[in-house]
Amino acid sequence: MQVFVAKSSGFCRGVKIAVDTAMNIHPENTYILGEIIHNKDVTQSIKARGITVVESLDEIPDGATVIFRSHGVPLAFYDECRRRNIKYIDCTCKFVNNTQRIVKREYENGNSIIICGEPTHPEVIGLQGWCNNSALVISSESDDISSVISKNVSVVVQTTFSVEKFDKIIKNIKKLCEKSVAVFKTICYTTVSRQVEAKELSHICDAMIVIGGLNSSNTNKLYEVCKLGCKNVVRLASAADFDFDTIKNFNKIGIVSGASTPNAQTREVLLKMEEKSTEVIAANSMEEVVAKIDNESKFRRGQIVTATISEATADGLQILLPYSKKEVLLSKDELDCEVYSPEAYESKIGDSIDLLVVELKPSLKLSQKLIKLRAEEEAQIVEIEQGKEFQIECTGSNKGGLTGQIGTYSVFVPAKEIRPSFVQDLSKYVGKTLRLRMIEIKKDRKKEIIASQRVILQEERDAKAAAREARDAEFFDSITEGDIVEGKVERVTGFGAFVSVGGFDCLAHISDLSWTGVKAVTDVLEIGKSYHFKILKIDRANKKVSIGYKQLQPQPWDLAADKYHVGDVIKGKVVRIVPFGAFVEVEKGIDGLVHVSQICHERIETPATCLNVGDEVEAKIVAFDVENKKMNLSIKACLAEPERKPREDKGEGEGERKPRTRATRKSDDDELSSWSEGSVSVGTSLGDLLANAKKNK
Repeated sequence: MQVFVAKSSGFCRGVKIAVDTAMNIHPENTYILGEIIHNKDVTQSIKARGITVVESLDEIPDGATVIFRSHGVPLAFYDECRRRNIKYIDCTCKFVNNTQRIVKREYENGNSIIICGEPTHPEVIGLQGWCNNSALVISSESDDISSVISKNVSVVVQTTFSVEKFDKIIKNIKKLCEKSVAVFKTICYTTVSRQVEAKELSHICDAMIVIGGLNSSNTNKLYEVCKLGCKNVVRLASAADFDFDTIKNFNKIGIVSGASTPNAQTREVLLKMEEKSTEVIAANSMEEVVAKIDNESKFRRGQIVTATISEATADGLQILLPYSKKEVLLSKDELDCEVYSPEAYESKIGDSIDLLVVELKPSLKLSQKLIKLRAEEEAQIVEIEQGKEFQIECTGSNKGGLTGQIGTYSVFVPAKEIRPSFVQDLSKYVGKTLRLRMIEIKKDRKKEIIASQRVILQEERDAKAAAREARDAEFFDSITEGDIVEGKVERVTGFGAFVSVGGFDCLAHISDLSWTGVKAVTDVLEIGKSYHFKILKIDRANKKVSIGYKQLQPQPWDLAADKYHVGDVIKGKVVRIVPFGAFVEVEKGIDGLVHVSQICHERIETPATCLNVGDEVEAKIVAFDVENKKMNLSIKACLAEPERKPREDKGEGEGERKPRTRATRKSDDDELSSWSEGSVSVGTSLGDLLANAKKNK
């Protein structure tokens, strides 16, 4: 029978901290709000220390001490403790604490909260207290979410929830919700690891044992995962429930345990299995005695013989070989014991002892301790032959490859089998540890293993690539253009920022960071911080996703109507001069036009006569069209009008206005038309401008 124990078994870090706190804190006047974990044995041990378990803060007297377990509590509990002078020790799991912060932030931002989890679970109840108990709690993709489909939604998940269930729920939410859906996958990574390991073990084992409290959510999720991959699943609340008869007919047994299951309970189950399995193994471990021999020359190197202890001396044991009258000294250095003393073996004179023939010449050398080492070595060789990875320290190199040793076997790694790429300098591997898998083994007198490290590295590279492909595919399946997502700024370049969204690098181009334009990405985004972005474009073929930050920010013109009105006097900077006027920057993203006729009271031929790019000016808003993003300004409206001189009489024919020819009118029209069409901030109509032009002429 083979037994496989999942690596991620026993207490998770958060549970361990909570249990250690409860087992070490001074128990007097100390309370725990709810069971510290869902494990009867642990809970009883804590109660035995004199610590009281309560279900509400009302049961705790003022001035006492309370432990908040890893599931977390509502936000109001902290204020209640401070008000009543109750000292609280917060053992909330860091993953739960992160979920609490997300719920609080998203709720304050006006989003509707959905919690994927069990409504009665302490963690979910605690999370409700971070959004004024307004969250919708669902545990299946078939649950009704009609109350939030027309709202902006933020989704979190219980840290111990099923990964597969959560994925199904999210797909359904995104399909039904009409507005933005922000998804926060807050499942604890240890929960994910446990479920993955349980899934893998359940597919290769004949039976599975799941250990943990019957009311433990994460343990029940492991049980569900195992049931999907294995027909024979045994659920144990503790080691006391284990019955060897339930699994004795299976060859491969897998064991997984929940985050609230002490390692001692798993070890207890293993010990019970070992007790039963030892008898079976012992019945098959005896070897038959070698054929009758009558002298030392008939022994073979590597042979195990059963001898009789005849005397215990200061140098070792005198032993009598089978079918021989000659005694041989078994050196005390070759005995399988920590400290040798003749007295300890006096009572064993006449007993049998198994010995390994080590050398034949120049004299017979026997060893007891090498039997154990050889057995361990042969067991290791069997595993190596079955394809198990093993490690050696590289002790040398030659033109062909690298050399090393494992027990009595020499190991050779051909140069092409060191890594997937070509190795030019083999000597740099000497002294380093190699991870190997057997290619060929020679068990003759040479005892050599030819092995490869390349196959392991290539498999890991392929596995990472496959995992990356699967992760990318899952990511692209979960997003659509227009989605609002949260991402962390990982690095910046001159052309934009690379943002991690669900572990995938998306590009926020510098042009999509601000409506007013920026010179550097860091003027808007900070490396290491998380922000919300809008998905602008998805290129699945080339694995590229473009996101925007400015699309979630108001444009300058969107706010202009509340900030500016006709008649207001503003200060701005001349940013561009054209023949018919000057453009003044009112603020970043908003320019206004000062027509040449509105620059000063005197008639000027060109704006450059009075203005230069970069000049700070004061002007009055004379026309304002927010819808078309146009603003007309007047500088002369802010200037005092000069006194007019009396008009002198002119002689006959003097001062007569020349008739305006068709050519003259066409020239004026062309200039104004060109100005009107080329400007992005002009509000005055062409007719008004022509009227002003005639008036000035």
